[in-house]
Amino acid sequence: MGEPFDRVRTIARDLPGVVEGTSYGTPALKAGRKLLTRLREDGDSLVVRIGFDERDMLIMAEPATFYITDHYRDYPMVLVRLSRIDDARLRRLLTQSWRAMASKRHLAAYDASAAN
Repeated sequence: MGEPFDRVRTIARDLPGVVEGTSYGTPALKAGRKLLTRLREDGDSLVVRIGFDERDMLIMAEPATFYITDHYRDYPMVLVRLSRIDDARLRRLLTQSWRAMASKRHLAAYDASAAN
């Protein structure tokens, strides 16, 4: 099996406008200039941009998969244990996050390709 971030890259390649880079020295994906997700230094957790209410619901429902540290408490981010989430759920989470920050052009392209 490849490195943990390979799963994330594979899922995100279907999202228009997502580019790969680094953040804090770890692999990251951005939508435009905004951070979509990055691998944490532990190699098993992703930082994913998501609204505060959604984050709180995920953590309450599945604390073994979703969590937060004090560092991220004031940011619209959730931490996701890659070892505890399947690809379908990860795809939904990343797509939801991407949709909240994607350009209208990229949203239209994605929706058009999904309709075909």
